Amino acid sequence: MRLRNGRTPLLAAAVAALLLGAGAPPAAGATVDGAEAGGWEPAPSAPWEMPAGERCDAPVTGVPVVDEVERLVLSTHADGTPAAVVYRGPLVVRVTHAETGAAHDTDIGGTALVRYGTDGSEHWSVAGPVLVGVAENGGNLGRGLYTVDGLFTLEIDPDGYRTVTRVAGG
Repeated sequence: MRLRNGRTPLLAAAVAALLLGAGAPPAAGATVDGAEAGGWEPAPSAPWEMPAGERCDAPVTGVPVVDEVERLVLSTHADGTPAAVVYRGPLVVRVTHAETGAAHDTDIGGTALVRYGTDGSEHWSVAGPVLVGVAENGGNLGRGLYTVDGLFTLEIDPDGYRTVTRVAGG
């Protein structure tokens, strides 16, 4: 089952929340990161560059061409940093081979519920598609950039090791 934010954002967010087992958002009127609790706020993606060998044999860049991603902070750590956040919204990134100029637009507008550990770890419960980059010996997938779709979890250890576990989908 492929959940697309433009068509079913609330369903996708609910599925992601169920996968993670997140609690209810903060009470109405409370503030988190300067936004009223219960309210979505923009979460734009930054362009990026990767040198040859980091994720791919060639140097690659990524530039958002459609970016309507927003986030909802569900909880924070004692220091005020986000502990659990839902991300949703259309996102298309143009991935370009920096030497040849060959480019591909990839739809990665999935929905993710992310738990951020105080140690730098992250636990993602995702209704994809999303883009996952893996370094050499840096995860249970080989080095590369992957558009992962379906329902899955992504564990990122404090040292950056990525473990993708598919729950359902293609």
